[in-house]
This record gives sequence, structure tokens and C-alpha cells, in this order.
Amino acid sequence: MSYAGGVGCLRRPRPRPMAARRVVAFPHAGGAASFYSTWAADVPPGVELAAVQYPGRADRLGEPALERMEALADEVAGSVLPLADRPFVLFGHSMGALVAYEVALRLQRRVGAALAGLVVSGERGPALLAPGDRHRWSDERLWDEVRRLNGTDARMLEDRDLAALVLPRLRADYRLIETYRPRLAELLDCPVTSLVGDRDTEVTVEEAGAWRDATRSECRLHVFPGGDHFYLIRRRVEVIGHVLTSLGVVRPAAPLWPSTP
Repeated sequence: MSYAGGVGCLRRPRPRPMAARRVVAFPHAGGAASFYSTWAADVPPGVELAAVQYPGRADRLGEPALERMEALADEVAGSVLPLADRPFVLFGHSMGALVAYEVALRLQRRVGAALAGLVVSGERGPALLAPGDRHRWSDERLWDEVRRLNGTDARMLEDRDLAALVLPRLRADYRLIETYRPRLAELLDCPVTSLVGDRDTEVTVEEAGAWRDATRSECRLHVFPGGDHFYLIRRRVEVIGHVLTSLGVVRPAAPLWPSTP
């Protein structure tokens, strides 16, 4: 997969510099920009997709993973700002939802109406966050947690070399999440859409609905029946539909907008 046209920490699988609108996607804990590589074929030609590459993974493997939300959100906001010359939406899943939220707060101070919306997935509202201790777990217990969440190909989970590579970054991500304290007094001005599976063991439907307290604008909640924490892998096209709706894009008829397998 080519990531030509990357800006700072952003990777664009299919650069569309003339696109009228943009989507910036944020990966989950332990995830990389490649998680969204298939999304680029599922957005219409007038929309460009950019995915965030956190330090410490993939083509940024030689960089230390950041363990503080402030540092990560500052870095990503700096990369997204040059793309804010036209309407855009931020999308984040799990940890990515929180990073996207912090980036949205930073950007609205600078770009205002260009931020069309924030779409969050598989994460509770910021007011409900609480400290955690997963970043202190043993490697074995942490890898079992990866298995439980069902977001990684089962064949990859048996790769010891992969585990040795991923676990330090995953631990850093959990430390970032579990030590993060949001500034709840500052509210978003843009609409928020919260997506969640009704069988998600990490966040309840009620907790996902608490994003309404993070914005002065409207907050829409959509529940995916039978969805676990990584429901968006199997429901990708539907999730993208919600993102495009937040961006003000009407989905064309199916024959004009094929999805990838």
C-alpha cells in the first residue's frame, strides 16, 4: 500500500489533493494507519481519506511511542492544520476517538467552521473516563487482551516476533489512555456522532451516549446490533456512511460507489 502524499504524521492511501472534503481517521491502541487502508476505496471521489500514523509503528517504527495525550494531540493537530482549508471530519476508534477529540479541540480554536464534525467509535464520553492499570500488566496478560478484543487476525496472534514488536507500543498507548485527564470545561462546537456495538465489552451504549456532554452542538448515537469492540471491521461500509453523513456527503447509488471486499 502506497502512502504517497503524507503530511507529517498523516498517510493518504489514495491522494486526492483536489477533493472538496476530507476525512482524517485515528487508529485504536496498538493500531497503525494501515488499519484504514481499505477505506480509501469506499469513499467517493470528492472525499480524501488521511489516516494518522502514530510514532513507534510501521514507517515510524524507529521513533519512540508517545505516552502523553498532550504531546500526541499537539503533533497530530500540527499535521492536520494544513488540510483544514476545506471541510473535514475527524474519525477515531477506541483510543483513536480520544485522540481525535483532543485534536478537534485544538483545531476548533484555529479553523472554526471547517471542522464539520467528530465521529467517535467504541469509546465512552470523556466525562466518564477513569484511571486504569492495563499498561502495568505482564506481556502475556496484555497479549491475551489483544486476543479477547478480536481486532487482530488469529494467525498473527501466534507470531512471537510480532508480539515482541507490538507489545511495547501497545503498552505505551494504554499508558497514554489511562493517564489522560480531559479538560471537561472546554466543549466542542461541532456535531458529534457516537458509534458503538451493543456487545462491546469495553463500553456500554449508555457510556457511548455520554459524548453528548462534550459538545454544544447535537450528538447522534448509533448502535450496531451484535457488534463487539471491533464491529467496524465487519461493518466498514456502514461506518463510512455515518462519517460521510457527518461531512455532509450523500452516498451515491451502489453501482457508482463499489466497496472493496
